[in-house]
Amino acid sequence: MTSRSKSRSTSKAAERGRATSAIADLCEFLDASPTPHHVVATAAKRLLDAGFVWFDATSELPEFAGRVTRGFVTRGGALIAFVTSQKSNNKFRIVGAHTDSPGLHLKSNPEGVAANFGTLEVEVYGSPLLNSWLDRDLDIAGHVVRRDGSVVMFRSATPVARLAQLAIHLDRGVNESGLILDKHAHLRPVWTTGDDVLPVRAVAAHLAGVDLKDVATVHAQLVDHEPARVLGADASLLASGRLDNQLSCWAAIDAISKVGGNDGISVVALFDHEEVGSDSTTGAGGPLLEHLLERVAASLGKSRGEYLTMLPKSACLSCDNAHAVHPNYQERHDHKHAPFINQGVALKTNSNQRYATSAASAVSFLSACESAGVSHQTFFSRNNMPCGSTIGPITATRLGIDTVDVGVPQLSMHSAREVCGVGDAVDLPKIARAFLRG
Repeated sequence: MTSRSKSRSTSKAAERGRATSAIADLCEFLDASPTPHHVVATAAKRLLDAGFVWFDATSELPEFAGRVTRGFVTRGGALIAFVTSQKSNNKFRIVGAHTDSPGLHLKSNPEGVAANFGTLEVEVYGSPLLNSWLDRDLDIAGHVVRRDGSVVMFRSATPVARLAQLAIHLDRGVNESGLILDKHAHLRPVWTTGDDVLPVRAVAAHLAGVDLKDVATVHAQLVDHEPARVLGADASLLASGRLDNQLSCWAAIDAISKVGGNDGISVVALFDHEEVGSDSTTGAGGPLLEHLLERVAASLGKSRGEYLTMLPKSACLSCDNAHAVHPNYQERHDHKHAPFINQGVALKTNSNQRYATSAASAVSFLSACESAGVSHQTFFSRNNMPCGSTIGPITATRLGIDTVDVGVPQLSMHSAREVCGVGDAVDLPKIARAFLRG
């Protein structure tokens, strides 16, 4: 073997090692983040470890002029992080994602008894694939709000509930006619046996380590117990709950944690409530991001007029997973514009503004891909199969910032357990970092 061949072999081995390390880190992020509040806590810890300062969302920011500042603010299930620049602070480079995923949230008084089972009443959050929640071992996770307003998160270490499907002997036509679930009558998980009622409030207090008398309110949801893991005979796939859209959250936090030499103010915005329309205090439809951007500009000594002139110079990369071509339903895709798993992150375009990508805004993504040395794909949906939307159009509308929508291709979107490609997952933080640098 020549020295050049040895060098190429060593380089490939090093790249494989970095990819393996990145996927292990992603799995750790996913497993630590069963709810939006947990996503924020996980991201906050990583930012603090990277030297960021956690600023109070209700207080004035200190003066940043003349020095590089790495900071972030949080509110509920949302987080905004930023890094100012030594080169130029006259524009923003924003990577956006969302912390929430479709699923089953518990109602405030969820306990019930039926057929010698203790049951739970759930509220369907967003648009989950309901059948994917059947016959899974489910944890309970969420947060407790104490009487003083402080929040304590919790998650059960072992499964506590199961949503059992009706046996085929009692539903003989299910395989031919399809499964039909009544969202109210058929989505009552079992979690105890007998007639005694186990209060969710007491379980949450115990898991959170909070005195029951100190509990004001509880927000809880059910989550798949299975951890994230690599699969496939060639180890090329990643399966996990909440890949949509915690994969993008992980990539954004990884990118801003490592960004340096940035031309402009680098920003990461992780919003809550995207799956239900984004209209909330912590959603992309709320003022959280624009207020933080203006506060950062003011701390750099800029007037409101100067801040407003920064927005048209800025750019936003909206990251939310894309529909990969399904091998068993290929007719559901436009094959000239359909992304394949492990063939690159998808550029998502829709003329009806379901995505914010334009011919002009796409350039920033293409440049980031080139800078990062990774490939990309394009995605348009079929005309007879409308696509969903993202935080992209909302952010663009609120701020007047050119925005491009992109995402890692995946299967089983909105399932309790989703699948994406290892290669695509590794590429996304590289693209986000290049985008943030400007």
